[in-house]
Amino acid sequence: MSFPPRILVSGCLLGQPVRYDGRHAACTSDAAILERWRAADLIVPICPEVAGGLPTPRAPAEISGASSGDAVWRSLARVTDSTGADVSAAFLEGAQRALALAQRHRIRIAVLKEGSPSCGSSTIYDGSFRARKIAGEGVTAAWLRRHGIEVFSEHALAQADARLRAMSGLAR
Repeated sequence: MSFPPRILVSGCLLGQPVRYDGRHAACTSDAAILERWRAADLIVPICPEVAGGLPTPRAPAEISGASSGDAVWRSLARVTDSTGADVSAAFLEGAQRALALAQRHRIRIAVLKEGSPSCGSSTIYDGSFRARKIAGEGVTAAWLRRHGIEVFSEHALAQADARLRAMSGLAR
């Protein structure tokens, strides 16, 4: 028996109040795509930061040294919060839990929150806590990609949907 592919989605994009400030970032553009996925029971939600043991709310965190998630995995950078605390271990743990969840559900696509030090797929903040974005990916996005999972941001829902449909053999 074949099951349709499922998709890993950042909990904050689904309206869960798990962001550092205790809020959500519910996706409003292309919301019909998320609703279709939800109705078909294709979504597996995760907040890697919470899964890694961080509370909600929590101090905002950024990857130091204008680096990216892969550098954190290679111990060349770290994730620090606005108080200066090193929270790298929680980010690494959350990414490992996200991967384990994806593997358990045979997930090959993830839609993650852009800009996040965990979930950013193409941009993250530069580590200065001055709201400056740079090209880069978060710790979880890097880990999922390293393990063959395609990562999209909430700004690329249509592209993620097209890949999901191609994987499941559905017409557009």
